Amino acid sequence: MRPGDVFGPSSWIDVPQSRIDAFAEATGDHQWIHVDPEKAKDGPFGGTIAHGYLTLSLIPIASYEVVPRSGRMGINYGLNRVRFPAPLPSGSRVRTSFEVEHVEEFEGGRQLTMTAVVEREGGDKPVCVAEVVFRSYD
Repeated sequence: MRPGDVFGPSSWIDVPQSRIDAFAEATGDHQWIHVDPEKAKDGPFGGTIAHGYLTLSLIPIASYEVVPRSGRMGINYGLNRVRFPAPLPSGSRVRTSFEVEHVEEFEGGRQLTMTAVVEREGGDKPVCVAEVVFRSYD
């Protein structure tokens, strides 16, 4: 892999209210804009929206599908920058593309820094843009 390589987009991933509710249960984040459809319909987004961190957590699913793997093992090493430019309404579908920014070799493997862009089907702005760091070990 080299800087400038682009992978994706991935397949569409469904984000129904049941997935949002399960994420709320797992994290304890039960804010009404995520889990109360009745109250949220009168809120700023016209309905419930996915948690930003739920949106972020879908990036590895997409990466497994479209980013080539090498070595015996890979890990999510971290994030350098994350933004949520647009909300992700319940019932939407998202997909992710990746662009390689940096490749660094280290003893026993290499580190890839990529920009991941999560787009919503029918949306005009990304719902998440994140600089992700993956490590692969030989």
